[in-house]
Amino acid sequence: MCGIVAAVTQRNIINFLLESIQRLEYRGYDSSGLALINKNNDFIRVRSIGKVKELIKKTKNKKLSGKIGLAHTRWATHGKVSEENTHPHISSHIAIVHNGIIENSLKLRLFLQKKGYIFQSDTDTEVIVHLLHWEQKKTGKSLVEVIHNSVIKLHGNYSMVAMDSNHSSKLIAVCSGSPLIIGLGVGENFIASDQIALLNITKRFIYLKEGDIAIIKAEKTTIFNKNYSIVRRKIIESDVKYECVKKGKYKHYMEKEIYEQPDSIRNTLKNRLKNNTTIFFPELGLKEINIFLNVEHIQIVACGTSYHAAMVAKHWFESLANIPCDVEVASEFSSRKLAVRKKSFFITLSQSGETADTLTALRISKKLGYLGNLTICNMKGSSLVQESDIYLLTQAGIEIGVASTKSFTTQLTVLLMLVAKIVSIKQKKNNVEKKIAKILTILPYRIEEILKKNKEIKNIAKKLYNTKNILFLGRGDQYPIAMEGALKLKEISYIHAEAYPSGELKHGPLALIDENIPIIITAPKNLLLEKTKKNIQEICTRGGLIYIFSDAEINLEKNITLLKVPYVEEIIAPIFYIIPLQLLAYYIALSKGTNIDQPRNLAKSVTVE
Repeated sequence: MCGIVAAVTQRNIINFLLESIQRLEYRGYDSSGLALINKNNDFIRVRSIGKVKELIKKTKNKKLSGKIGLAHTRWATHGKVSEENTHPHISSHIAIVHNGIIENSLKLRLFLQKKGYIFQSDTDTEVIVHLLHWEQKKTGKSLVEVIHNSVIKLHGNYSMVAMDSNHSSKLIAVCSGSPLIIGLGVGENFIASDQIALLNITKRFIYLKEGDIAIIKAEKTTIFNKNYSIVRRKIIESDVKYECVKKGKYKHYMEKEIYEQPDSIRNTLKNRLKNNTTIFFPELGLKEINIFLNVEHIQIVACGTSYHAAMVAKHWFESLANIPCDVEVASEFSSRKLAVRKKSFFITLSQSGETADTLTALRISKKLGYLGNLTICNMKGSSLVQESDIYLLTQAGIEIGVASTKSFTTQLTVLLMLVAKIVSIKQKKNNVEKKIAKILTILPYRIEEILKKNKEIKNIAKKLYNTKNILFLGRGDQYPIAMEGALKLKEISYIHAEAYPSGELKHGPLALIDENIPIIITAPKNLLLEKTKKNIQEICTRGGLIYIFSDAEINLEKNITLLKVPYVEEIIAPIFYIIPLQLLAYYIALSKGTNIDQPRNLAKSVTVE
């Protein structure tokens, strides 16, 4: 959700802080703020509601200077959007920024009010900073000791960075369920909630683990684990290029990321296909192969776009591998009494690897007797990757647009490879593996072909952008694609959109059909096409406006618009057919003039439940 950046250096860091939180604005953009310690060891704090550019305006003529400081861009959870609720929060000589939620903040707030603390905000963050000040005043201990003794009183998933104006040479960071990354420099060090903030100054990162407390000084860093023992964490050299976080020739990140999908899929396939006939996952050893030999059921848990990818995977696991597969939204999985099927294997999907609901589901699953667990994720150092038995990376590259695009298609690519590999392991024959490997090599070219239809899709968008409601229909593995298409449209255009299985039309949704509701249908040429054509006829006779994406011949009536798409192999049709729906959502939002990369009320990485 929110974005954190902090630094301790030998130079003035005001410009660094402003530029860095601008790069993290996709994580939270209700308000932003920063605090520095100046040469007199006083706090200088500036806060502003709205985009980071509003904060930049407020700092422009202030001639701010400091060698240590922290900054934050907020996505409101506790408390409305206001300057008083904007981070950083200060209690006397302690300042902090914070991501996540403190679930027992009300109880702590009441305790601190009785101790005489007057709150200026409605946030749980101010509760933390007053608690730290109270503990330090009571014990006289250093800030790091106070934080170590205080975190046991904080319930929830969070991360924070604190600084003390009485000891202005260091930052203290805490990672407890929400990501933090140390960036290593020369004579200076940094910390952020996302490597994107730091890519222009360092490629060397340390990913803090659950329960870690870190002291960051300009010349060194010290990390304590949850047992308060000093530990060494691995330094990771990032291969992400700074240019990846620039829009280049594109108007929006979402547009850029849609067009990056052929290359993202190529990167995901790289070193995983041998002679275009064999799928190879170096992450899978003998232990994992033995698990797959014995697996009799798959349980997939995910949220949002990743949930839709999981629903497609269910079709593949059952039709290709003959393995029953259940798919559940992570928040639902975590909130009920569960019965685990015999010899079941647990899979999570996430772009960021920090989705709080999915992490909670993974942690619950470990107590329930699954054969093992695997995550498919785009971020190598993420919590899901660190906490899973097995991980398969998607190699989609940095995705900044809040509405996921390339993470969805690369997740599907890895899932299809995984299904093929499991078929090969369990059935001891690789004809399915060979077929899928061959088709996947063609997939990037197939997507390049459909991207060339952008002008025709743009023309359809011009007819739809003033509409209030749109229905999406799909059959079989196209139903999750209809759901994903509807989600993309809702996210960035704010148009109400619903998805239904085509066969459910006559069980209720048909009542909605009239000349004012457009219907979007994906209808690849497959065994289900004739049934889909019957649904099209049902809509036509009731005057519905139909827009069809298909590689088949469709009889056109006056209320049907057909976008003829290139031929695509049936097995990869779900990955292929989402592309025109992504473009359609993008061009409709473009026509409406919405904030495409940062849609209202949404954040890229949902790190709170």
